[in-house]
Amino acid sequence: MSTLSLDFILKRGVAEIIVEENFRRRLAAGKPLRLKMGFDPSKPDLHIGHAVGLRKLRQLQELGHTVVLIVGDWTAQIGDPSGRDESRVMLTPAEVQANAKTYMDQFFTIVDRARTEVRWQSEWFGKFTLADVFNLTSRFTFADMMEHETFDKRVKEGKPLSLMELMYPLLQAYDSIAIDADVEFGGTDQKFNILAGRQLQERLGKTPQEVFLVPLLVGTDGRKMSKSFGNTIDLKADPNDMYGKVMSLVDEVIIEYFRCVTDVPDAELVEMERALATHSVNPRDLKMRLASEIVAQFHGVEAARAAEAEFVKVFQQRELPSEMPTFTLTSAMPIIDLLVTAGLASSRSEARRLVQQGGVRWNDTTIDKADAVIPQEEAVLRVGRRKFVRLVAN
Repeated sequence: MSTLSLDFILKRGVAEIIVEENFRRRLAAGKPLRLKMGFDPSKPDLHIGHAVGLRKLRQLQELGHTVVLIVGDWTAQIGDPSGRDESRVMLTPAEVQANAKTYMDQFFTIVDRARTEVRWQSEWFGKFTLADVFNLTSRFTFADMMEHETFDKRVKEGKPLSLMELMYPLLQAYDSIAIDADVEFGGTDQKFNILAGRQLQERLGKTPQEVFLVPLLVGTDGRKMSKSFGNTIDLKADPNDMYGKVMSLVDEVIIEYFRCVTDVPDAELVEMERALATHSVNPRDLKMRLASEIVAQFHGVEAARAAEAEFVKVFQQRELPSEMPTFTLTSAMPIIDLLVTAGLASSRSEARRLVQQGGVRWNDTTIDKADAVIPQEEAVLRVGRRKFVRLVAN
């Protein structure tokens, strides 16, 4: 691979590499490297933000390197010891296995399965003794842990900080020892934990792993992309939904998305930035290009073309979608109950909020009263710009 291509891998869509000179030297040596990436199977779904790092792994696999995927099955069964994070509840082994399977099905839509080694954390932590725990903790000091910005802030504010929470970075660090990692990948929010792995290797007399950090993408509401915010563009989303969600992104992130999740040449991105800055291009047109690039990557070129045609039909020509789910009304139904039952709202409180915000339409009529009752008639119920259900009278 040319120097230019290597620069593309190490610069494009990359936040930081520690230490880049060492990493380049190890790549040039020609020995296959072990590229570590771990995941917590507390949630089964991946989104486009995860794809930033996964694309880097695939690019480096093409150079002959091996990805080592670590399934955090052991820590996932512990959950969040602080009790503050409802998304990290204690899981049963069966739940971990189910989430891990779903995760890997999506993971391998980007990363080459044949050049990936899958390891389960329980392989080593399942045999850990109390002596092993003490040996691990002896390698770090309290001062080391206080370099973690969140830990330090909570101590200074007098907020609780459990010993189990302090153990998480140590456990992730030990994963690097167990699989003999050369490089560890993660988002910028994982910097402390990945550096802990580098520290532990060094303190045990091993060659410290390099740290490869990728940016965190912004979600559809302008905040950090997160399942808890409900603002993700999921990898398993159907083409129309994926296309529509990309189109809902704020204009300010268009170039960052192009840079992180597409292979559009840098020269074109420079021209796009210039056009945006001088207002010589409609941001919508660039977003349509971006949406097509992303959908084509996960669903193919034909699906991207169909998704674009559907978007133009529904959102620019204001026509109804070619296909939409149906819901059978057996009687007149309160709008709040209907929204939840038809899958247009996840809860009654969300349904009420949607109605109060004027986001619900029955045919061409806006439903603005939470106590409204929908008659048993054939109609189209619409929430926001992208959710439609065809109501069918029984």
